[in-house]
Amino acid sequence: MSGLCAGRVVAVTGAGRGLGRAHALAFAAEGARLVVNDLGVGLDGRPEPGGPATRVVEEIRAAGGEAVAHGGDIATAEGAASLVRTALETYGRLDTLVNNAGFLRDRMLVNLDEDDFDAVVRVHLKGHFLPLRHAAAHWRTEAKAGRRPEARIINTSSGAGLLGSVGQGNYSAAKAAIVVLTLVAAAELRRYGVQVNAIAPAARTRMTERTFADTMTAPDSGFDAMAPENVSPLVVWLGSPASAGVTGRVFEAEGGRITVMEGWRPGPSTDRDGRWTPAEAGEQARKLLSEAAEPGPVYGT
Repeated sequence: MSGLCAGRVVAVTGAGRGLGRAHALAFAAEGARLVVNDLGVGLDGRPEPGGPATRVVEEIRAAGGEAVAHGGDIATAEGAASLVRTALETYGRLDTLVNNAGFLRDRMLVNLDEDDFDAVVRVHLKGHFLPLRHAAAHWRTEAKAGRRPEARIINTSSGAGLLGSVGQGNYSAAKAAIVVLTLVAAAELRRYGVQVNAIAPAARTRMTERTFADTMTAPDSGFDAMAPENVSPLVVWLGSPASAGVTGRVFEAEGGRITVMEGWRPGPSTDRDGRWTPAEAGEQARKLLSEAAEPGPVYGT
């Protein structure tokens, strides 16, 4: 490997399996030292036996890298603070944060209860905000002390957050909110030397191999487009000094395809010097819709 992240310290949440594990191994292969976070829970967020973070740490060390496991709940203030603290106490620094942890509790909206909505929003959205907030506070302190960092945050959204996904109202809402959180963080933290971007990956993980079983199955031969390792090179680049100047962006990554997402932009518009009546507003809205591009289809329709 090129050593793109040599000397950097990278914390990856939800790194015991799937995309997070692939990211951690890819960063280690490029010379980074890792804090591997994983709470060790099942697909639905409930505890299960075993220690996936420890297993990933052992993989990294067996390949000659440096890594330490962290089992805290990053959707709590103490868990998020201890993630940053582990990096600082172990390696003396933190350079890159990859927010990746999450789980699913899929239901159609009429069957989605409050607990399942709250649990998914908590781990995805709050589990992004709290590590971001604690890492950013550290980097702001460093910048104010004259030690301006080359810090990077990579958040994990989803196509469900960009277009919606039938049966995943809780997950889609959380992933959409992560995009806006990314934009706000990029604007606020730029002055401290912190770049914040997001990815919307498509890959085979515990969360997708059941929901999208038909498209996630590994081929018998040839390029495995849904392997999570396909997404990690972009994440590693975004987490490295080589991505200087790239912030506030959202990328889709799937197989060998990388797409810069352009988000909400003003489309057809009309204006008048006065208030519309409801009928007039409706007439104008239909006219504007006839001129506008069709939105992308919601997943599952």
